[in-house]
Amino acid sequence: MSPQTTSSALIPDHPKGKIVYIDYLKVLLTALVVAHHAFVTYGAPGGWYYSEKTTSLGATMAMTMFVAVNQSFFMGFFFFLSALFIPSSYKKKGAAVFIKDRFIRLGIPLLFYSFILAPVMNYMVYYHAGVHHITFLQFLSGYDSWISVGVLWFVVALLLFSLAYAAWKSFSKSEPDVWPMPAVKNVLRFGIALGVVSFIVRLGFPVGWTLDPVGFQLGHFPQYIAVFMVGIAAAESNWLEKLDSERYKTIKIIALCMIFIGFPLIYAVKIVFDNPLEWFSGGLHGEAAFYAFWEQITGACIMVSLLVYGRKRLNTPSLFLSKMSRCAFAVYILHPFVLISISLLLRSWGVDPAVKLLIVTPLGIVLSFLLGYIVVKIPGVNKVI
Repeated sequence: MSPQTTSSALIPDHPKGKIVYIDYLKVLLTALVVAHHAFVTYGAPGGWYYSEKTTSLGATMAMTMFVAVNQSFFMGFFFFLSALFIPSSYKKKGAAVFIKDRFIRLGIPLLFYSFILAPVMNYMVYYHAGVHHITFLQFLSGYDSWISVGVLWFVVALLLFSLAYAAWKSFSKSEPDVWPMPAVKNVLRFGIALGVVSFIVRLGFPVGWTLDPVGFQLGHFPQYIAVFMVGIAAAESNWLEKLDSERYKTIKIIALCMIFIGFPLIYAVKIVFDNPLEWFSGGLHGEAAFYAFWEQITGACIMVSLLVYGRKRLNTPSLFLSKMSRCAFAVYILHPFVLISISLLLRSWGVDPAVKLLIVTPLGIVLSFLLGYIVVKIPGVNKVI
């Protein structure tokens, strides 16, 4: 008997059987999120609850490449996958029930993360890494970060995007337009257009600038908004059923070239000219334009390539992957706690942080999914996540 796919807060309703690869791609993306934050912990650029940055240049370069490639597509792809099933969910439930469901299934995890999980994780780092040996209650007496969405900034954004979709549908009574499958040249044009918009937005909001307290890095939001809208169009135009792997062979080649030729060129520019890293993040700099175009073209090509790969290789029901998919949202919520716990346990191990990365990454992925699998078995919790 084929396993039944189940819905999650991130993918509201899922048809059974036909497109199971969407669920399985979600498992891959969730594992990449865990790995991404492990890499940031031990050397890649970016902020995290706890970090031990390696001083090895070679390791730093490899970690930077990994997180840069990830950042080019993985959160945008989450928005795309989440958008795919929103039209059918809205049509099935109606505006009122759809909105209520979104608030319950996204809002409750937000409250849990901000008021329970975030204080616990911050205390763990404060106590062990900061060597402040006080009780948890003493820590809470001076705690002033109660609105702390952390990695759930994505959930805040998804909730806002869902509400915007519901508002648009309430005003638009016409049937949605049917868009043809994009040609390869149109995928590239999409990436180039996003590069232009991203460069402009980053003149005021460079990569790394965060809108508190929701945690939005507005420099990345042109892609998130655009691919969410593309996901809606893909759902309404039935692209998943029309996806043809032969059509997009060139896209995979372009993606590989952008990763293994394009990114080393960016790094070479940084090394040769020795310009500040901030020049790549935003502002009126050639480096910022170069990076914005590389990032968006790379991201668009990887997203299409993954869809093609999923349709061709992953569209066979798998009991194991179905179980992993069912707990993916729980993993997304809980993986910071798992990573912080492992990192603090290994804190006194006297090896280079790059070595710790080799242990923490696979262990963090496995334990996060194991914890997520247990959590979704809890009565009541399984109705939310």
